Amino acid sequence: MKNDKDKSQEIFFESNKEDSIMEKLPKEVKQWAASLPWHQRRYVLSFSYILCASSPEKQAEFLDDYIADGLAVKMLQDIDTINRVNKYLRRFRAKTKINEQVLRNYIRLYYIHAAQDVNFQTRQYLESAIKLVINTEERNQIFNYILGFELIKIIFTMSWLQHERLARLQTNQENFINTYIKPIQYAHQVNGIIVPKDKGVFFAKRDYYVQIPEISTPKLVQLVIETFTPKKVNKCGFVITRHIKALRFDFDYIFQQQEQDGIFPSEFESIIN
Repeated sequence: MKNDKDKSQEIFFESNKEDSIMEKLPKEVKQWAASLPWHQRRYVLSFSYILCASSPEKQAEFLDDYIADGLAVKMLQDIDTINRVNKYLRRFRAKTKINEQVLRNYIRLYYIHAAQDVNFQTRQYLESAIKLVINTEERNQIFNYILGFELIKIIFTMSWLQHERLARLQTNQENFINTYIKPIQYAHQVNGIIVPKDKGVFFAKRDYYVQIPEISTPKLVQLVIETFTPKKVNKCGFVITRHIKALRFDFDYIFQQQEQDGIFPSEFESIIN
C-alpha cells in the first residue's frame, strides 16, 4: 500500500510528463524535487531565478564557489586520467602537475575563458556545469583543456626559431603552423613582445628570430585566452591524448643551444611565412 509520500511523488510526475524540463532531469533529481515540501520548493525557485538573472561573471563566480571544490575532488578520483595527463606534462617539461588546486583553478579559468568567447551563450554556463558534475566524458574535457592550455603556454614562450623546429617535427606542418604558430607569432607582434625589424636583412632577422619572449604568468594566461577559443584549446589537448605521435615534441631538439645552429640550420628556409 502506497504511503502519502509515494502518492505525492506519483502525482508530481504524472502532472509533469510532458514538461520538457522535468523530463531532462536525472531520475534521482526528479525524486528529490518531488520530495520537497512547499516552502523548500520556494527556496529552489528563488535560487534558480537569482542564478539565471545573474551576469556571466557572477555565474562563473558562483560555479567556482559552489561546485569547483567538490568537482575537483571528484576528478581526483580518476587516477588513470590524471597519471596520463601528468605524463604528457612531464614530456613537455611543464611545471604544472595535476592536484586539487590546479583542477580548481582550471575549472574557474575554463568558465572565464568561455565567457569571452563570442559564440558562448550565457545559458551554457549552467549546462556545462551540470554536464561536468554528472558526465565523466565532460570532465575529461577539463583534462584536455588543461593539457592544451599548458602546451600553448609553452609555445608562447618559445623563440620563433624554436617555433620553426617544433613545426618541422610535425607530420602536417602546414596545419600546425596555421593553427598554432601563426596566431601566437601574431600575438607576439601586436603585444610588442617580439617585433620583427628589417625582415629582408639576414642578420637583422637573426636578432628577433632567436629572441626568447619575456612574458609574466598573468600576461601569458591572458594571451592564451585572447588568442584561442576554449574549443581550440580543448582540441589541442584532445589531439595530444588521442595518439602518442599526434603531436611530435622533442624537447632537446627544440630547446638546444642556438649557437649549435650556426646562424640558422643548414637546411634553413623558413616554413613559417
